Amino acid sequence: MKEEKSNQLNLKKGVSSDYNGMWNKQGQVVIYGLCLALVIIVLALALAPAVLESSNIARNQTDGDTYGLDCTNSSISMFDKATCRVVDLNMFYFIGSLIFIGGAIVIAKIVYQ
Repeated sequence: MKEEKSNQLNLKKGVSSDYNGMWNKQGQVVIYGLCLALVIIVLALALAPAVLESSNIARNQTDGDTYGLDCTNSSISMFDKATCRVVDLNMFYFIGSLIFIGGAIVIAKIVYQ
């Protein structure tokens, strides 16, 4: 009796009786989260060339008005060599962290839905 009354109310509201609730708020949040993760991953891949170019400019020799670290020179100080290593890892850390954040959003939406 209660189920029949519920079906009648749903039909009055314009909702079919076979409505499975897929597009409720939680379902919309999952899709939003996946889209957000995809945007972050695409953003990371789109910014990769710019980050690579800035790293290459920083590592090159001083040329005109751009100052570089001259990482190919073997007689630079240990401090400059360490700085060159950090600049080399800049791209990995930047792009890797953005992809990690996007992947974490995807995993969180799959695990906690």
